[in-house]
Amino acid sequence: MMFFGRLSLLASLIGPAIAATPAEWRTQSIYFMLTDRFARTDNSTTASCDSSMGQYCGGSWQGIINQLDYIQNMGFTAIWITPVTEQLPQSTSDGEAYHGYWQQDIYSVNSNYGTADDLKALASALHDRNMYLMVDVVTNHMGYAGAGNDVDYSVFNPFNSEDYFHAYCEITDYSNTTMAEQCWEGDTTVSLPDLNTESETVQNLWNDWITDLVSNYSIDGLRIDSVFEVQKDFFPGFEKAAGVYCVGEVDNGDPTLVCPYQDVLDGVLDYPTYWPLLRAFESTSGSISDLYDMINTVKSDCADSTLLGSFVENHDNPRFASYTDDMSLAKNAAAFTIMSDGIPIIYAGQEQHYDGGAVPKNREAVWLSKFDTSSELYTLISQGNAIRNQAIYKDADYITYKNYPIYQDDTTLAMRKGYNGTQTITVLSNLGSGGSEYTLSLSNTGFEAGLKVTEIITCTSLTVDDSGDVPVPMNSGEPRILYPSSGLGTTLCSS
Repeated sequence: MMFFGRLSLLASLIGPAIAATPAEWRTQSIYFMLTDRFARTDNSTTASCDSSMGQYCGGSWQGIINQLDYIQNMGFTAIWITPVTEQLPQSTSDGEAYHGYWQQDIYSVNSNYGTADDLKALASALHDRNMYLMVDVVTNHMGYAGAGNDVDYSVFNPFNSEDYFHAYCEITDYSNTTMAEQCWEGDTTVSLPDLNTESETVQNLWNDWITDLVSNYSIDGLRIDSVFEVQKDFFPGFEKAAGVYCVGEVDNGDPTLVCPYQDVLDGVLDYPTYWPLLRAFESTSGSISDLYDMINTVKSDCADSTLLGSFVENHDNPRFASYTDDMSLAKNAAAFTIMSDGIPIIYAGQEQHYDGGAVPKNREAVWLSKFDTSSELYTLISQGNAIRNQAIYKDADYITYKNYPIYQDDTTLAMRKGYNGTQTITVLSNLGSGGSEYTLSLSNTGFEAGLKVTEIITCTSLTVDDSGDVPVPMNSGEPRILYPSSGLGTTLCSS
């Protein structure tokens, strides 16, 4: 691959690990994985893993270390791993705690993933590459219970008494904020014991724990699970105790509900954009206008759209390819994730076009792909990360420029990010792989007449015409990314 020569320069520009601040995280690109499902210590690419069974499959922290070349060569500068705490040990009617969200002892690490020294070694291996480590944490609940509140609280450490928890009640209406914050997540077969995070004692235990966890394992950032299910005033103290960038999960598409959480956390996952992004590209009849409108809404409603987590796949929602197997549509969705506002997050297996549906089928073992670096999406993601990294390297202000949609029609969206001379122009299409070949005359790019620009996906050289328009060759519904040719350096689109 020819896309990564600027990665080390970008890392030196950002500064050495540990990264703690939002400004440092804003420039990152994150590869997210379930630790149990990414890579094994023995480097096997054939070990069986039936994702529908909900069992441990053998992924480990050492396995991640073994495959850091695979991740870094896609242009990623950070990884996010699922929770590291010791989990409920027994199998249940809903399977095992392979995912990491049924914690039992917050002071011990999950022995299925390795030892404390293995986790420290992962952080060190990342930092040696000028990459960052984000760890998932759960503050809302402990462990697992069957239906109802049949819970042995004594097994939890340190929350080993019912006094630490809210009284049992089921969340039946997520529009009721009090209910969401004080009742228990779950369904007819599982319930999650809900901690009384309003308690000062609970808050102090969490704050002391997160300070130690970040320090002991050299963690650079946190993803916080189930943020909507915890009262807002819990998070400023927790984030301060952590001392690193925190991005929270608020699984809701309403920006008026999600954006206010940026008042108490550095960032949130951009679920408001996720839903129109999915709708725009899950078929050739998707709504481009809804996505166009949401870009502007999030930009205006959220405190800082450049600190949100941008994604189109994760472990809680069906894989993009479960909606459509059209590769061009998948490329457009991935290109938006990387080139729009926010910190790009690619879910492990997305680069291999994995197509698992709802949980748990969307949690496939990545090693079964044999870590194929020739797949179409691996290449596309590499290209997107490379030009984003290059744009940041050329102009530090690129990353704080808020994404500006400059064109839309029924099938096309074009958007600009960055200032004159360093901007990227991304053109997206939902025509799909059967889309015809044509030339889009694109205005409002900010490029000067006569400027030479390069289309990164095809490495095609273009010239801005006398009117300031760029003739963009479109074909097979694939995305296009434009950047001034003079700023590409010697690695991007070189032969």
